[in-house]
Amino acid sequence: MSIGKTNVTAALERAEQLLQQDKSASPQMRAMFDLLILIINLLLSKLGLNSTNSSIPPSQDPHRKRGSKRSARGEKRKPGGQHGHEGVTLQREPDPDQIEPIAVDRRTIPHGRYTPAGFESRQVIDIEIHKHVTEYRAEILEDASGQQFVAEFPAGVTRPVQYGVGLKAQSVYASQQQLIPYERVVDYFGDQCGIPLSAGSVFNFNREAYELLARFEVIVIRQLIIEALLHADETGLNINGKGFWLHCVCNEQWTLLFPHAKRGGEAMLALGVLEHFRGTLCHDHWKAYFQFKCLHALCNAHHLRELQRAWEQDAQRWAKAMHALLLEINDATNAAGGCLKPAAADGFRDRYRNILTRGDHECPPPEPKPAGKTGRLARTKSRNLLERLHAFETETLRFMSDPLVPFTNNQGERDQRMSKVQQKISGCFRSFEGAQIFCRIRSYLSTCRKHGLPPTVALQMLFAGQLPDFIAKLE
Repeated sequence: MSIGKTNVTAALERAEQLLQQDKSASPQMRAMFDLLILIINLLLSKLGLNSTNSSIPPSQDPHRKRGSKRSARGEKRKPGGQHGHEGVTLQREPDPDQIEPIAVDRRTIPHGRYTPAGFESRQVIDIEIHKHVTEYRAEILEDASGQQFVAEFPAGVTRPVQYGVGLKAQSVYASQQQLIPYERVVDYFGDQCGIPLSAGSVFNFNREAYELLARFEVIVIRQLIIEALLHADETGLNINGKGFWLHCVCNEQWTLLFPHAKRGGEAMLALGVLEHFRGTLCHDHWKAYFQFKCLHALCNAHHLRELQRAWEQDAQRWAKAMHALLLEINDATNAAGGCLKPAAADGFRDRYRNILTRGDHECPPPEPKPAGKTGRLARTKSRNLLERLHAFETETLRFMSDPLVPFTNNQGERDQRMSKVQQKISGCFRSFEGAQIFCRIRSYLSTCRKHGLPPTVALQMLFAGQLPDFIAKLE
């Protein structure tokens, strides 16, 4: 690696050679210099990491420039929607809520007789935000003996004054879908609607939704078990300053988010899905997933980043060739409709293996330990990656022969991404219960979106005691 005009890697190698040639250096001095060189190498490896060659998010890239990737590809596109982009055009409403007729000011036209000949219409689409109060007045009848009979109030109307379904749905939508902090939700209802609300009430609405969704969680777990393809991922979760994990199991139709104190097998078993699943599980090679008796497919977005790091930092030519090959296979698979013919797939496998064979010469395994020494041999990141691609060839290339399997695990990453946004806004979850509420409600709203049901409609149905038909029919 070079910094400015200095080749730091070459300088370190030269320093190591001089140290080995210096016979006067004491063992203590050699140990100290070995430690310093190790620390410098570790710092250098961190220095060159960014979102293109590691799991660092783009927002943390040093000196990030907007549009840099676009300009690097040589594209000169104007801002805004591109050719072929499906835009959103404001459409006329066939049944307007209000019609305002406008008569011709006859003072502005010549004198004469005129007959109506139709009209020209224009629409203004706007919104009205206001408080709507419904008062139910139950009739009371009294007989001759003074006994009274009171009409029944509608289901759910149990208090002299209470919040309605629509308000609860909007509060949960603002808090859990749009991730607006509680106090700002309170401000919104007070400023825009004139409705007094407390942060405690917002939390209570969220907890009520969480409890009503217990049925949904049972259904989605049962449904995920029988799916042909699932995506799994996990990410860190800050709960009151302590590290927890958010686990995600999902596909294009269903989402299940789940908080847990652990990252590995214990948490995955607590999900109640993967130990019963027998389809194909797409993930990022976290070893705990391999305990489950299903087919596995590895995320090639992770492979591409690691291969780029191996080329940029370790100058591994085989990594650059493998990076290009995986992208070529993906393009060919997409052009073939999601599944390559056996002859084409075999050809790509041969090229895959040839690159790894070249990699074995370029990045050989470490020398065996001397007799009497125990422990695992230390390997470089590039060597670890090479051995993994050797050992998991089938899982890495499953996407080119199975039309259900995608090239990446992006579905799983997308479905849990909003937890990071929530923590950027609020810093952390205040309690484990708050994280549980977030995960279950987001699972429901994500699933409803995947089935074309808007979040506010889904929440209104929930508070009205109903689940959408596509969920209810699975009970």
